[in-house]
Amino acid sequence: MKTRKLGKDGPAVSMLGLGCMGMTGIYGEANESESIATIHRSIDLGASLIVTSDAYGAGSNEELVGRAIKGKRNQVMLASKFGNMGLSGFKLPEGMSGGHPGYVSLACDASLKRLGVEVIDIYGLHRVDPKVPIEDTVGAMKRLIDQGKVRYLALSEAGAATLRRANKVHPIAALETEYSLWSRDVEKEILPACRELSVSFMAYSPLGRGFLTATIKTLDALQQKDRRRDHPRFNPENLKHNIELLQPLESIAAVHKSTPAQIALAWVLAQGEDIVPIPGTKRRTYLEQNVAAAEIALSAAEVAQLAKAFPPGIASGTRYPEKQLAALGI
Repeated sequence: MKTRKLGKDGPAVSMLGLGCMGMTGIYGEANESESIATIHRSIDLGASLIVTSDAYGAGSNEELVGRAIKGKRNQVMLASKFGNMGLSGFKLPEGMSGGHPGYVSLACDASLKRLGVEVIDIYGLHRVDPKVPIEDTVGAMKRLIDQGKVRYLALSEAGAATLRRANKVHPIAALETEYSLWSRDVEKEILPACRELSVSFMAYSPLGRGFLTATIKTLDALQQKDRRRDHPRFNPENLKHNIELLQPLESIAAVHKSTPAQIALAWVLAQGEDIVPIPGTKRRTYLEQNVAAAEIALSAAEVAQLAKAFPPGIASGTRYPEKQLAALGI
């Protein structure tokens, strides 16, 4: 698989990564053996950027990834994150919050132990802490590099102003934020700020949390424990409107003899060499389809057609439940 560079002085990574969040029960029942097989297959296919967080399954996702990469560490570009306290459910030491400088080292040490590694290649702040100046949090993250525990830094869901402030403390290799055909709000300020600062963009949920696979057209397609049932865009009324958007995507997929998911990924890849999609899956079948999307070359007309069919703001419903929106774009 071809590579793309993260940041001005960052590492080269596979042009498609693997998001591991769904492997620990967030989107339905977990299957550890298949998840580990999926990570192994991803490495074999060259999609060696493996992305996790301490928040996924309250650390259990990192433990799973650690088991999967044991004996394969030198074949993997490993990314993890900390500081999403609402999702992780971790209890913080008294007087600390998710971005507190004192918590940064505690979180990193715990992640290193769960992952079974001596260094994390790309370490990110999962959510910006409004209680702590970003300079203080990134300053503590920089010390992790000095200590040899981390190689490169990232932020997730940070606003443009925060990204600029953070990058003055230490170069940020990548910003990890949602980006897909039906979540294009980053194009207004976030992507331009990244490009101004030579910060690469890791696009999570590039398949719209599975919606752009064109296989989720009713709630019956989701298991009862699937977290997407709580997301506004999958509300039955919103979903009814959103599925009407899919026809152009399905038509272009038919022309290429590919799946809608592959076309959606190809569109994200076509938005710039500084963008690295990290679609999540817990099954080898879907992983192989995702990796094959890297070989699809959309014409300029097709890219434009899809952009016109999915203009910013077209999706019905917010991309997160209301209580989680406040943590985005800080």
